[in-house]
Amino acid sequence: MHKPILIIGACGQIGTELTIELRNKYGADNVIASDIREGNDSLMQSGPFELLDATNYAAIEDVVMHYEIDEIYLMAAMLSATAEKFPMRAWNLNMNSLFNILNLAKDSKINKVFWPSSIAVFGPNTPKEGTPQSTIMEPSTVYGISKQSGERWCEYYFKKYGVDVRSVRYPGLISWKTMPGGGTTDYAVEIYHEALKNGHYESFLSKGTKLPMMYMDDAIRATINLMDSPAEQIKVRSSYNLGSMSFAPEDMAASIQKHIPDFKISYAPDFRQQIADSWPSSIDDSQAREQWGWEPRFNLDQTTEEMLKNLGN
Repeated sequence: MHKPILIIGACGQIGTELTIELRNKYGADNVIASDIREGNDSLMQSGPFELLDATNYAAIEDVVMHYEIDEIYLMAAMLSATAEKFPMRAWNLNMNSLFNILNLAKDSKINKVFWPSSIAVFGPNTPKEGTPQSTIMEPSTVYGISKQSGERWCEYYFKKYGVDVRSVRYPGLISWKTMPGGGTTDYAVEIYHEALKNGHYESFLSKGTKLPMMYMDDAIRATINLMDSPAEQIKVRSSYNLGSMSFAPEDMAASIQKHIPDFKISYAPDFRQQIADSWPSSIDDSQAREQWGWEPRFNLDQTTEEMLKNLGN
């Protein structure tokens, strides 16, 4: 029987689907969902839930002790576009929540930690094509700065205290089950909703803005595979590059037009364009592939098919 897991930030875009998948895999009662607010019906009805503030160490410790938690997935964060509007709140949430979990692990109150990083750790001076695992970072956003700092702290806690912390740098994520939560790649979800509803989408990123993306099923599978891998296979304790596909808004539009021929896209770039311009176009994830067997399953056309089929029902 798998030991109890706590997911903090379970009601977000990734957290919701991760919680459901872990409950399917390990049993509903072994996966405790938590967030600062309640989630959707499928999440709330599928197993135990605790209202929990990720920045409150004592409250987290209480839940850990009560359920005898063994692993924590820390999914709570303020994402890139929202964080630019509330820099100090974003820094406080993104960093203090991580310290809370790392310190619980350092004190042997939990045994394993998953913390997500992001392609936002990279900056305008990073090589854009085939961005290497180790390279110049220099992030230019609040979110990216917090994620780069978090990577350094994860590696430090592993080397200094032996904390078993694991991480991936998520690209933009595409899902039909939950709405996105204030990120720069949100257009890649919104476009499908608008294609079905209005037959037109006005993109907040300009034509030619190619970014790394991933279908949510692949992201969830990568996360669980990483956590299930033997500790000796995990050579990177900051965060692994994780790749799947890369495309620009017009590529998505062309993929949608195969199903909805009259679909039109227009462009009205906003402040998120500057963020996107500082990020990579494609990712070299060879270390994740070699060390723990990462392999994506969905390309753009398969993603489009899944999105339109499920949103159209």
